[in-house]
Amino acid sequence: MWVVIGILLLLIGIGFARIYIQNSQVPQLGIQGGQLAAVPESPNAVSTQTDDLGKKISPLPFKHDPESTMEAIIAAVKQYGGARIIKQDRDYLYVVFTTPLMRFHDDAEFYLDETNRLVHFRSSSRAGYSDMGLNRKRYDMLKEFYLTK
Repeated sequence: MWVVIGILLLLIGIGFARIYIQNSQVPQLGIQGGQLAAVPESPNAVSTQTDDLGKKISPLPFKHDPESTMEAIIAAVKQYGGARIIKQDRDYLYVVFTTPLMRFHDDAEFYLDETNRLVHFRSSSRAGYSDMGLNRKRYDMLKEFYLTK
């Protein structure tokens, strides 16, 4: 009996260690040739620039100019909450959202495509396989906040 409990506790410990390590690893992100990084094969990501219909979302429209667009994005991110801005440039914003209960980190990027007057978005969970639709729900809320700014 104690052996079974010991093995079970060991497996649970290994599972938590794996999630902790995944959650701590910062992915390679950014813009390359007008494209955000590709989304992973796992279902825990969404992007405006993917061909995977299950992960595809629509880009946001530009506001008046890049400055007002970035201001509206940052206001939406702050209104959503649980975010830390990691990098901000004139046409790029990288934010890490932390889930309240389990403290999972989700990486989100906004790319202001001035040529096409669109805001591209990518969000992906660092840990686990499924996010139970959280990245898509977060995008929908951010979109709503952004459009009302």
